[in-house]
Amino acid sequence: MSSPVALGRSNLDLRALTPARVALGRSGASLPTKPLLDFTLAHARARDAVHATFDAQALVAELSATGLAAIAVRSRASDRGDYLRRPDLGRQLDAASAEHLAAVATTPGRLAIVIGDGLSPTAVHAHAVAVLTGLVPRLAADDAVAIGHVVVASGARVALGDEIGAILGADMVVMLIGERPGLSAPDSLGAYLTFAPKPGRTDAERNCISNIHQAGLGHDEAASKIAWLVREGLARQVTGVALKDESADRVPRRIGAVSSE
Repeated sequence: MSSPVALGRSNLDLRALTPARVALGRSGASLPTKPLLDFTLAHARARDAVHATFDAQALVAELSATGLAAIAVRSRASDRGDYLRRPDLGRQLDAASAEHLAAVATTPGRLAIVIGDGLSPTAVHAHAVAVLTGLVPRLAADDAVAIGHVVVASGARVALGDEIGAILGADMVVMLIGERPGLSAPDSLGAYLTFAPKPGRTDAERNCISNIHQAGLGHDEAASKIAWLVREGLARQVTGVALKDESADRVPRRIGAVSSE
């Protein structure tokens, strides 16, 4: 049997390797005071992230400063409470937004970028612009993937990108969206890629890159993975379960190249 000293050292080593709540110890039948307070704080931060205000116009201004002109739209969810109670409304554009997008969809590009608040507006404000700053030059470098439109969507669920991409006539849509906050990451951003977007697409037809945050996947690495999946998805004309992320060990083909697979 391990000695108490050895066991204590092992627990400390384990906690140094992960932000997960492991080896917390106990005080009688409960947690020690510090882990309990840490848990309470993390829970409060997660709740705050869900209910944080999404400033679409500030995000549009940030994007403009980087040279990306963005269009602000919103879903049919009238407010945050409506959004949380009715996920279906977050998957549909309101009528005015749909009309506005249709009016500007005169020159469809191969790629549409949608930034949605999702379940963590905090994550979007913290990471979306930084990821795009790394993504845009990567798309332009090899195959000159043209970004047709950038859209900032309030009250958005992932599937809202399907309707937006379809109206804009994009071959592919990349949706950057706040993920459901966890107790170790209230500001986690996700990226969802869908080829030939249209209402009714399923999650099996998307690729997802998740856990983009300070203690998870970095902005630069996320941008690299997204760019690889965009190029491969356009080349193969598919996303989802048919497109595996092999960005770490394969050279991306040029768009339009004939696949031998």
